[in-house]
Parts: sequence; C-alpha cells; structure tokens
Amino acid sequence: MGGFFGIASRRECVGDVFFGTDYHSHLGTRRGGLAVYDKEIGLQRSIHNIENSPFRTKFEHVFEEMRGTSAIGCISDSDPQPLLIRSKLGTYAICIIGIINNASDLAEALFSTCGGHFNAMTSGAINSTELVAALINQKDSFAEGIKFVQAVVDGSVSILVLTDDGKVIAARDKLGRLPILIGKDNDGYAVTFESFAYQKLEYVDERELGPGEIVEISADGVVQLSPPGEKMRICAFLWSYYGYPTATYEGVNVEVMRNRNGEIMAESDKKNGTLEGIDYVSGVPDSGTAHAVGFANVSGIPFSRPFIKYTPTWPRSFMPPSQADRKKVAKMKLVPVHDLIQGKNLLFVDDSIVRGTQLRETVEFLYENGAKSVHMRSACPPVMYSCKYLNFSRATSPMELIARKTIMELEGEEGFKYIEEYSDANTERGKNLRRSICEKFRFASLEFQSVEGIVKAIGIPEDQLCTYCWTGKE
Repeated sequence: MGGFFGIASRRECVGDVFFGTDYHSHLGTRRGGLAVYDKEIGLQRSIHNIENSPFRTKFEHVFEEMRGTSAIGCISDSDPQPLLIRSKLGTYAICIIGIINNASDLAEALFSTCGGHFNAMTSGAINSTELVAALINQKDSFAEGIKFVQAVVDGSVSILVLTDDGKVIAARDKLGRLPILIGKDNDGYAVTFESFAYQKLEYVDERELGPGEIVEISADGVVQLSPPGEKMRICAFLWSYYGYPTATYEGVNVEVMRNRNGEIMAESDKKNGTLEGIDYVSGVPDSGTAHAVGFANVSGIPFSRPFIKYTPTWPRSFMPPSQADRKKVAKMKLVPVHDLIQGKNLLFVDDSIVRGTQLRETVEFLYENGAKSVHMRSACPPVMYSCKYLNFSRATSPMELIARKTIMELEGEEGFKYIEEYSDANTERGKNLRRSICEKFRFASLEFQSVEGIVKAIGIPEDQLCTYCWTGKE
C-alpha cells in the first residue's frame, strides 16, 4: 500500500507536509519521501528507508534542510519516491499509490516506440513511479499524460505531481479504488489520502475527488483538469482493515463502520445461538478492536483486553530480517493480563484472516497463559483472491491465503470451482472450511462476516465497492 499528502500554500509548508505525511505511516513500511518547491531554490527532494524506524525519525532534520510553499510527501510500501523528473513538461516531482500489473509490457512498448531507458533495480525491475512519469511524458500536458496512464495501466494508480512553478496536480485512480480528499485553510489547500491528516493541521474539508478526476491545486484554488468518471469501485478493505480509525472516505467514517460491522456480526451470532458461555469479547489489536466493541455492545458480553501490545520499542512486527527473529519480536510484544485469560472462554474479533501466521501465534500465546477456549470472528469474508489492484496483502501467492490453502487440502483444485459455497457458512463446504481452519488454529469456533454484512456496515452500494479479494468479481 502507501499514502501521500501535499500542500500548495502562500506560507512555508514543510512542517505541515512533514506531519501530514507522517499521519500516513500505518499505510507503508519501506520508504518515506518529501519533495518541496521554493521560489528561490526550486525543487528539493529527500527519500529515506523506514523499514527499521518510523518516518518521523528519519525526517526530523527536514526543517533545517528544506523549505518552500508547496510540497508533497509519501509513505511507500514499494519503490523509493517521490522522484524528480526532467522532461518536455518541465522538471517535476511525482509520487504514486497503487500497483501496475503490466509494468513489463508498458516498459517494452516504450522501448519500441521511443527508445530511452530506466534505472533498473538488482532484480531488473523498474521503479513504478518512474514508469508512470515516462508514460505521462508521452503526452503534451500533465492532464493528457495522466489520462493516458489511467487508460493503459492494468491495476490502479493515484498520482501526486509537484510542478516547477509550485502547483500540485492530484489524480485519483480511474475507478477510485483509493480516496483523495482536499482541504482548505486561509493560505491554500492540502491534498491527502487520510482526511484526518489535514484536519489535524486546521484545514477544513473542501471536497473529495471522484474516480479518475484530475485537478491542479495552487494557493489560489483548485482547477479541474479532467472530470470524474461515472463508475467507482472503492476498496471495501479500507474500512475493514487498513484505513485509520479517524479517517472518512466517501462520507463514511472508519471507526463508525467498524462498530457497525461488529454489531451486525453479533446479531448473526445471537440469531444462531453461538455465544453461550463466552466470558469476554476482545479485539485483535489494533484494527480488530473497534469491530469487537460493536460486537460486545450488541451481544451483551463484556469487552476486555486480555493482552496488551507493548509497542514503544517494537512498533513493527516485521523489523528483523529473519522469520525466526520476527516471530520472537511478535511474541515479545504480547503482554498478558492473566486475570482476564486464565480459565476464560474468550471471543476475539480480528479485522481479517489472510494468511493467519501471526494469529496462530496469538492463539498459542493465549492457551499458554491459561485460556479455556478461544473463539474467533473475522470482520470480513474469507480472503480468496490476492489483491491485484492495491497490493494490500503480504501474500505473494494465492496459495498463501489460508482459506484458499484449506480448500486445496479439502478438495484439491476442483474445490476452486466452489469458492462461493466455501465462503457461505450455511453450505456444507462452508462448514468444512470453518471446521478445518478451527483445527489448524485451535479455535473453539470460527465465523466470517458475510459480503452482505460488510456492505451493509459500510453503507455504500455494493456496485460502488471493490470486493475482489473476497468474491473475485471485478
């Protein structure tokens, strides 16, 4: 994944962009970068590796090193960015969010039509941001170039460009799978993935870009370069998992949706009579917690926190290079509250069950500390397909997905013809899937939120949501 933030203002803005970008740190763990425009200095750029330390610590000296009235910043889970590009369109900085599935084909097409070259990484792959810039540069304006990108990319790309005259061009991906919001203050405008990022900086909501919309932002206003399309497929996983609780997309707040989602799940469990004997409802922190609060409120079962994550010194589970060390760090982060675990029947709500690697270790940890039983609820349906639009999952192969892996074990490749049945808890195949996963993870019971339930919790029509990872429907 990744996130970005930008400002075009009449005043010095590096501090605001620093904080606004930092507020996107939950969306990526690999690279952080800033590009700044100053009338006297021109464009400046800084990129740091943030795999082992937060964005904030790597850019703490940015106030001494950079200055300007317009800037863009990004948190990237992929390639280094923003990049500085010099082309017929001028010199500009660019950063993107998304994934390009046909990158090799697009690069080959560029080689055959106009020659040129790309910087190559050790693996031979090229920087996706550089590829997007090369595609934009085929046209005679940023608007035409970005529309060309939207037309030829298989996947999704949202774009921020900082021009050499201090303007910010923002483009939401063609089907609006990710949000872009604009805020305003007395001196200019901010553009962001996460709405709360500019709100904390005392910008007020201006508007949200539509799918594929392109705008040019200056201190004086927002000019539309290309109107939005009619079709939207915003990612439903935004609300279930990786969106920050204080964020709002398409008018729907993340925390409110998660509470409502938990309530819907609890209503289903109450109807099915599956909550007998549960002592506490808990969330798998942090993104499962809000779902669990909603579940507890409707079920009438007390909410509690049987374990706490110790994050001051280990903010990320994936810091160490080896799997063994990562596993140890993940275990060391979990500190039990023995009075809330020993002899208790616990029901946990997790935001999702994708691969289940850390969840297995969490359940083992609970039993080691005296839990009588551990019941699990997933706040979204079984993940059956690797995301090909946003790359939100760490799964590199569909067979890493625990649901798909379990189907393979139960029925072989023949089972993939019946994925819809396996997702449905009321079918024999659905019951077998849940039973098998329970055996793998030592769950006393397991259920997933339904597609219908999560759509209801979001409150946006299903035909405007992307549910590909659960349904395989484009």
